[in-house]
Amino acid sequence: MGRAGGFVRGLGAVGVAWTMGVAASAPASASVMPAQTAQADTIEMTLNRMIDLALGNSFRIQQVNLNIERTRLRLKAERARLRSRVDLELSAPTLRAQSEPRFDTQLGTTRTFRENSNRYQGQLSVRQPVILFGFPTNGYISLNNRMHRFEEEGTDGEVRTEYFNEYFVRYTQPLFQPNNLKNDIEGAELDLEDSELDFYADVVSIIDQSSRSYLDLFRNASQRQIRARYVERLETALELASLAAQADPTRSIEVDQVNVELANAREQLQQAQSQFRLETSGLKTEYNLPQSAEITIDPVMVLDPVPIDLERAAQLAVDLTPRMRRLGIQLRESEISVEQTKGRGGVQVDFSVSYGTEKRDEYLSGVWEDPENSFSLDLEAAIPIWDWGERSARIQASEVGVRQTQLRIEQAILDIRTGIENEVRNVDEYQSRALAMQQTQDLATSITEQSLGQYAEGTVSVLDLLQTLRREVDTANTSLDTYLGWRRALLRLQQMTYYDFERDIPILDRYGIDFESTSPT
Repeated sequence: MGRAGGFVRGLGAVGVAWTMGVAASAPASASVMPAQTAQADTIEMTLNRMIDLALGNSFRIQQVNLNIERTRLRLKAERARLRSRVDLELSAPTLRAQSEPRFDTQLGTTRTFRENSNRYQGQLSVRQPVILFGFPTNGYISLNNRMHRFEEEGTDGEVRTEYFNEYFVRYTQPLFQPNNLKNDIEGAELDLEDSELDFYADVVSIIDQSSRSYLDLFRNASQRQIRARYVERLETALELASLAAQADPTRSIEVDQVNVELANAREQLQQAQSQFRLETSGLKTEYNLPQSAEITIDPVMVLDPVPIDLERAAQLAVDLTPRMRRLGIQLRESEISVEQTKGRGGVQVDFSVSYGTEKRDEYLSGVWEDPENSFSLDLEAAIPIWDWGERSARIQASEVGVRQTQLRIEQAILDIRTGIENEVRNVDEYQSRALAMQQTQDLATSITEQSLGQYAEGTVSVLDLLQTLRREVDTANTSLDTYLGWRRALLRLQQMTYYDFERDIPILDRYGIDFESTSPT
């Protein structure tokens, strides 16, 4: 899931934008057109267009984009800690007037010492984290200039003034402690990747929901088409029955029988048209389309067998979907937590060494003349002796969290494989049934046409003809159900793997979803 990028259209204000590519096999009418610019009186709805409209009107996508922008800025802030930092510390002034009892070794008694002083001090530091072989350490090297002016009034009322100036370079290295700088940067990178995974998941969820809505619309349009075809068949049968009644008045009842069936068929057609109108009206509101626009759809069932390899599908589900990567992020965060816990309450050593020049003088101009070399070496250690097992218990608890995540990863792999096996089996079963029903529908259509000819010749009764027409409608509905079942099984498999097996391409690539570089500038 190492993609990078952002929306270039519609959502660019938040720094992440999206593009929607139309599949090469899509018709020209499926070209992308944002909802707010759709002014045509007739809109031919296709799957690509519906998905494009859904993504363009998704508030959830905009919210996730803002979350990506937030985590990207946090990562930028953490990476800025790798660069040199300049600090100026000022104490101007520090006033002190106090009395303090101290033991005078010369007199062998305790005396009260009075201090009445003021200090003006400033230190300019340029600090740079030490990076070895491209990896940040928790050590720092710094260039420093410290200067102060100290003024003290003695017991005799005389004021003594001292100036001090120091230049030095210092290296500080904590030992036996977590590398907080590296861990904070890695944590920010994991947060950004998790935000991007949220984006991917939301995009695929919207694609799935829009595809299901399109299939519902496809069903309504197909049923309307089936009903309209049924009405046409009955009108043909009515013409034949009228001709038969004219030739033989005793057969006039056949006209009435066909008329009753035709009235029912026309009512069912009107219901199908009403249902389609309500469905398209809801789509206009949902996708911000003009209410005056007319949505049309061409419900052509295209069934090309899709070979699916089970092992490849399972591996795609592991590689492309966010579930496993999220568990990988959780595992790494747990490992970082163990590292941080080990540094809490353990042995801590701070080592620092400095070298430079310094000069003290009662005159300001004298602090830059004949400076003396200075050197310091500091080694501070904090060694815990006994804590009643607190640190050990905390470490064990963190390590248990790591093992829990590892178990969730193993369980997730098993769940994914089981789900993929079931869904691949569903796709294969629906595919076989849909192919068989297409042949059956062709056969039913042929039988209907033969029955109409035989009825015109008077070799079959009107009841047999009506039964044949109903059988053709039932067969068409069954064929539609199996086709949509196959389509929905492919959709479920697509959502489980983030892969379009019909076009042999990842689903995000199919719709042109891409990110700009996630590295902040």
